[in-house]
Parts: sequence; structure tokens; C-alpha cells
Amino acid sequence: MNKGPILFTAGALTELKRIITAPEFDTTKFLRVGVKGGGCSGFTYLLGFDDKQEADELYEFEGIQYIMLPAHGIYVSGMEIDWLDGLNARGFSFSNPNASKTCGCGSSFNT
Repeated sequence: MNKGPILFTAGALTELKRIITAPEFDTTKFLRVGVKGGGCSGFTYLLGFDDKQEADELYEFEGIQYIMLPAHGIYVSGMEIDWLDGLNARGFSFSNPNASKTCGCGSSFNT
């Protein structure tokens, strides 16, 4: 298992650790990071908990394991995932150096 192509901020790590240590968390699931077609700019980010599939690569970043399809690496390599907990914005945000165009919501991009 290697460090992988994604970076997580301290805020994102704290929130992910809070989620995975909650009593109701399904410990058979893995954090999935990736992309899918759609959104107003062409691709939408994936971030959620899922079953590990045969084609998935397993990565670890500072104690957080995550899975991703290897083909998604070209779209998200070097991306930083942050957690925002403010009055105007709450949730995970994505800062992707590969995105040539993003939408106003921050969850859709194009390369």
C-alpha cells in the first residue's frame, strides 16, 4: 500500500476519522475517491464509502485508507481534499491542479 495521489488537509483527516470511529460506521466499507462523468463542467468528484472492488487500488494517507480506480489517477493526481465547517460552507471541498475549468459549486470540473 502506498501514499497515493490524493492529499488530505488536517481538517479533512479529522472529519474522516470522526466518521470512521462513529459507533454506527460500517467497518467493512472503504473511503472511495474518484470521478464520474457529469456535472456542469464534465466530471464530478466521488467521495464516499463503498465496497472494495477487484480493480481498486488501496492507498493510505496519514492513517486514512482509501480506494480508487487506477484510471482516475490522471484526473485527480495531486488533488487536495479539505473539510469546511463554516457558516456559509460545510462539507468536503476539492482543490484539483488538473482541472482547467471548474463550476461554481466546486464539485464539477474539466481537464
